[in-house]
Amino acid sequence: MLNLNSLNPQQRRAVETLNGPVLILAGAGTGKTRVITHRIAHLIARGVAPRNILAITFTNKAAREMQQRAAQLIPRRTTADDSSHRPTICTFHSLGVRILRQHIERLGYKRNFVIYDEAEQLGVVRKILAQISAKGEKMDPAAVLGFLSRFKNGGENSAASAGENVRALAQHVRTRYESALRACNAVDFDDLILLTLKLFAEHPDVLEQCRAKYRYVMADEYQDTNGTQFQLIRALAEKHHNLCVVGDDDQSIYGWRGAEIGNLLNLEKHFPTVKTIKLEQNYRSTNTILLAANAIIKNNERRRAKELWSDKGTGNKILLRAFPNDEDEARSIVEQIEFARLAHRTSWADNAILFRTNAQSRPLETALRQAGVRYHLIGGQSFFDRREVRDFLAYLKMLINPHDDISLLRIANVPARGLSDVTMERLLASSHEHKCSVFSAMKNPLVQIIFQRKTRESVEAFVEFIERTHALLLEGIASPRPLETWTERFLEETGYFDELRRSEKNPEEGENRVRNLRELIATLDNAGEPSAPAAGRLQCFLEDVTLDAEREEDKEKASDAVTLITMHSCKGLEFPRVYIVGLEEGLLPHSRSTVEGTLAEERRLFYVAVTRAMHTLAISHCAGRKRYGTLIPCHPSRFLKELPAELIEEPESTPVSQERGKNLFAALRSGAGLETAK
Repeated sequence: MLNLNSLNPQQRRAVETLNGPVLILAGAGTGKTRVITHRIAHLIARGVAPRNILAITFTNKAAREMQQRAAQLIPRRTTADDSSHRPTICTFHSLGVRILRQHIERLGYKRNFVIYDEAEQLGVVRKILAQISAKGEKMDPAAVLGFLSRFKNGGENSAASAGENVRALAQHVRTRYESALRACNAVDFDDLILLTLKLFAEHPDVLEQCRAKYRYVMADEYQDTNGTQFQLIRALAEKHHNLCVVGDDDQSIYGWRGAEIGNLLNLEKHFPTVKTIKLEQNYRSTNTILLAANAIIKNNERRRAKELWSDKGTGNKILLRAFPNDEDEARSIVEQIEFARLAHRTSWADNAILFRTNAQSRPLETALRQAGVRYHLIGGQSFFDRREVRDFLAYLKMLINPHDDISLLRIANVPARGLSDVTMERLLASSHEHKCSVFSAMKNPLVQIIFQRKTRESVEAFVEFIERTHALLLEGIASPRPLETWTERFLEETGYFDELRRSEKNPEEGENRVRNLRELIATLDNAGEPSAPAAGRLQCFLEDVTLDAEREEDKEKASDAVTLITMHSCKGLEFPRVYIVGLEEGLLPHSRSTVEGTLAEERRLFYVAVTRAMHTLAISHCAGRKRYGTLIPCHPSRFLKELPAELIEEPESTPVSQERGKNLFAALRSGAGLETAK
């Protein structure tokens, strides 16, 4: 029997309110994941079949944590290998994949569609722009792609912030972009939800099947949903109304990528009988930190009122410091981190430095390196962005779906096999002329005949390699680890491992790239259900990689290191000691906020940053900040005035006190101890 005695009264009410629409307003650090997982377990304990429960969140990391914690609460007999005995806990995009894999043929696609990530989408846009651009004209493919995404997710209004030239160009590009993806039997991230909605609209029986399956729907981080995600949730819950959304409007900080705070604030318009339950007891921070956070966010007018509190005591006052420049700011923070480590035995991993823009990390990284302090910059190059990994994934995608132009063009001549850039450009042009994929053009005798004999033989050999390797995948390989065997075979045949070794001036670097690839290959046979065909499990592997960009970040963060992270990336995290830097006008709030009318979101961003701190919080600003080598004057952020004076400690910053602090720090590092420092 599920024990709910560990929950506080508000959490328990949220768990036990099972039928009808429910809004759980979960303030920062109030245990929302605990509530969601207990709610899932309670539904099952009350007789709801696990297969009838759907919980949606935004990241694979959050979904995995939720799955693991729910599994600990659900009796073993309901978590058997058969997926019908497990609740569906996944991201919005993963849900779209699940539905489309079953029904996308009704929309004219094949079930083995591939999902293009951002790099592949940019590749499509670049190709289109190259065809329509005037000579010498430069256009930003990322800006065009960003507009396309905003337009697809929210229509004209959400894309209105784009410049007129970008808007006109993107509207012209959109039709070509969608045609290019469809020709490759490919979809992008936005399509995973948009095509699901199209499927529901054009085939109501599919929607009814989904409604019958998902009789209880929960949505986490509801304040971050965009227009299409809201439509998906509403479509599933519109008849049975068993919808539970969990969110916090005070942590809505992703408006720039389409999140609509109105989805949470206006929930009653769509579900008039909704019951609202507030979670206000915080399990993370001291009351000093929470009182400061409450005082900041109260200045936003359009919000649902809540007051965070904690039983963790008052705690230390918030340290507020001003510095002459960003280099002094960085140096002082590193000294504070090292002082705490040496004097109080804190670890580097206890510390996080939060900033508004990526450019602010440079002086911080410099100071940390000079002091020999290990650090992890979140947002650095992912394992899956490395050249050898992207090449390998392109091979896999192309061998599953040979009509995936982007993947084929990436690896057609890697390693070199007589398919030069000129040859591939001619093949690409022929594919446009014949309105087919590049692979189809390669197989077309009318296209092959335009090439010299040697080039034609290279094209024919490549086609034969693709078809033979593709057939091996479909037929299956008699081996304990079929995908690993199949992969090793085609990579050896292509000479790709040797290519990696040759391509690096440093032999060790080449071997590192080979090792990276072999590590990844060794995981292929762990994907999907063990009983599924090899091709299906490979598809599961690619979906997991494409939809989940966080796994390497988690590995790197595991070591003892200071975390450097932007405020937008820190939501959902917590650290014993937090340093928020750059509280200056133009940085926070950002200079764009006045023009774009996003001051309230900037304040929410500050609120999120403050509520990451568990025990100690330090905030700093500078009188000047270097840009391109020039010291630019800065002014304190208006948000600093919203901090209650009684919660703030402003240490003396005279030359004498600064010198004494340096002497104390130096003595500790040399092992002389506190007494010598005095």
